[in-house]
Formats: sequence, structure tokens, C-alpha cells
Amino acid sequence: MKTVAYHNLGCKVNAYEMDAMLQSLRQRGYQIVPFEDKADIYIVNTCTVTNIADRKSRQMLHKAKKTNPEGIVVAVGCYVQSDTQAVEADHAVDLLIGNNKKKELVQILEDYMNGVKQESVIDINHTSEYEEMQITSTAEHTRAYIKIQDGCNQFCSYCMIPYARGRVRCRAKASVLEEIRGLASVGYKEFVLTGIHISSYGMEDLLTLVQAIDTIEGVERIRLGSLEPRIVTEDFVRGVSASTHLCPHFHLSLQSGCDSVLKRMNRHYTAEEYLAGVRLLRRYFENPAVTTDVIVGFPGETEREFDITRSFVETVGFYEMHIFKYSMRKGTRAAVMPDQVPEEVKAHRSGVLQAIEQRDSSAFRASYIGKDVQVLFEEKKVIEGEAYWIGHTREYVKVACRAQDTILENQLAVGKIKGFLQDDILRMQLKKV
Repeated sequence: MKTVAYHNLGCKVNAYEMDAMLQSLRQRGYQIVPFEDKADIYIVNTCTVTNIADRKSRQMLHKAKKTNPEGIVVAVGCYVQSDTQAVEADHAVDLLIGNNKKKELVQILEDYMNGVKQESVIDINHTSEYEEMQITSTAEHTRAYIKIQDGCNQFCSYCMIPYARGRVRCRAKASVLEEIRGLASVGYKEFVLTGIHISSYGMEDLLTLVQAIDTIEGVERIRLGSLEPRIVTEDFVRGVSASTHLCPHFHLSLQSGCDSVLKRMNRHYTAEEYLAGVRLLRRYFENPAVTTDVIVGFPGETEREFDITRSFVETVGFYEMHIFKYSMRKGTRAAVMPDQVPEEVKAHRSGVLQAIEQRDSSAFRASYIGKDVQVLFEEKKVIEGEAYWIGHTREYVKVACRAQDTILENQLAVGKIKGFLQDDILRMQLKKV
């Protein structure tokens, strides 16, 4: 029996595809072992979203070859797709597999071991095929990420993903529902719809998909992955607000609160349109969790433009912000834009927004103190010497409950929030049944 070690980099789509590849390997009789072990085969599912992601991908490929120079090192995914020649020239890599070829990993690998080399990196920008994959389990035990879409047509000026993932392709609704039925039947309770750009699934199609998932036995929670602000219309919000199981947790990618910066980024909305979407969510949902991404120090960002963004995020009041210092990505339009912002300026601006994020995030969590909440518990952890069950509310606020005799893993429970256990964890007292 051959052993396979793996390492996954990047987004939730990559994680889903890694789960599917591991499933196919197990079905073929391969034994999965930790990445640190000496294995016959190493699979690195790469990422290319930033230059740093490229470097991490290379580092993991080299680590694999160093662990076992005789092992077969397989580079898979986005870095392979975006810089095929560089990966081919890397002596640590034995086999390349691009996007839309991951479902064929086992066959490509076994052909290679039998001395047959097949084409394993396609022209991703000229395919309309959605790569059909299905999973029956995931690395997590309570929550399953479900890929519904691939590719992106947005071409933001800082982003390589359309070149690595190709144009938009959407998964058939019947396939999504079949997968969720199977996972729900074996105990998964929460489902997160994910993709490279799930708003491209279409407002009506995404809404009807949520409505169909809502009726599946065993489904307790539905979450939506990152959304584009333009999909947040009154019809869409009214429709999803009628869902019994949709969680009031919405990640709306912002990137900048300043219209002139958004235009240079090639984002297709204004700050006012974004704010209108947030207000719709708050009209139809009680205290929804709204989270976002913000890039500081984008080329040409002036102090005034940054101040407009700072003021905007304070107006919105996010539950959480993921703040990134702009990182130049070779091959994108932004990389050759004039007026690149110095690193020390980026660091200062990041610090300003981080302070706002910490204040607003703490205030959002504190708003639950004294209230009853429903929590889906996921795992047991020891915090400051005491055992707790850890889970999340429908708004994705992390909650801890003392672990006594009750086993709460993968269980929904209701209790009252008593205060903070740590800065990012609330303490809950279970309600007596």
C-alpha cells in the first residue's frame, strides 16, 4: 500500500478540492499520512493569490522533496496554473496537475508511475466545463464547505485569480443538493456555500438554491461565502431572510471605502452602493454579522483617500474586518501602476484600521451579553487549565461552555451569554432542559 502525504494552501475552495482528491485516493487504496512523514507520494495543493502564496507553495514542494528525495512530489492547482513554466523547471517537482484536472489526480498519478505522461495542465481560460467533484466527508466534523462555482470574470486590477481559475463555471443545482443530502444524512449540520465568486451563480439561482437546501432533512444551518455587494438587492435579501436555516452572517468584500480607489481596483460598485446593501441586510435581519476585507496602501492611495476609507468603515461598523497591506502581484495591472505606497505607510494605515476592527468587533460580541443564543458546538479545548466546549452562534460568534458531563460535539444548544472568556470568545451558561 503506497502512502500519500498532503499539504493544502489557500482558500476554502482549495480545501474542498483537497478533500475530494483525498477521498479518491483512499477509495483507490492509498494510505494518507501526515505531511511530515516519509511518504511515497506528496501532494501540495498550491495557491497563487499573492507572491507570498507562490513562495509558500515552493517552500512546501521543496520540503516534501527534502523529506523523501525518492518520493513523487505532485504540485497541484493555482500556482501550477499561473506559472506552469516555473513549476516545470523546479527540480523538487515530479508531476504537475492544473485546475480542472484535480478530479483526475489518481489516474494522472498512476499513469505517471507506469511511465505514461498525459496532458495535466489545460488552458484554463478557454474552458466552460465545471469540474464535477463530490465529497462524503470533510476534515471538519460539523461544518461542510460546498463548492458551487469556479472561476471569476471580474478582473480586479490586483488579482491573479481569473488567470489561475479561468472564467465563471457554475455547478448544477441537482449536484449540490445531492451532495448536501449525503452529508446531512451522516450528521453534518452546517453547510457553507463557497466558490471563487459565488455571486456569479446568479441572484435568482443562488436564492433558489438556498430555498432548496432549506428543505433538506438534517440541515440546521446554511451560510453564504463571500458575496459581491451588487448581489445584495432588496429582492435577494427579502428572499434569503425567509429561509429557516440561513445564518445572519454576511461577508461582503469591500477592499476600499473610497470610490477613486475602487475604480483603480476595477471593483464594480461604489461605497454608497455598498452601504445600501449593508442597510438592507440590517433591515431584514436582526443584528446580522457583517464582515469584510479591506486592502490598505493600494497604488496611488493618498492620505485623503485612506481617510475616506477609515471614515467609511467606522460608519458601517463591521463585526470583523480582514485587513491586508497591498502586496504587489507580478502579472497584474496594479503591479505596474505608479505611486506605489511605501511599506511603512501601509503598516501605519493597517494599524489604524486594526484598532477600529478590534473596537467594533468587541462591541458586537458584547451586545450578546445577557442574551440567549443558539450554538453549534464543534470541539473541546482546554483554556487556562479548564475544559470547554467551543462552538459558534448563527452570527459566527465564538462561544465557550464549561465541559462537565455533557457531550456537546456536533450538538446545537441554547444558553445565556454571561460575558467574555477571552477577547474573541464569549462564555455561555447552558439552559437547563
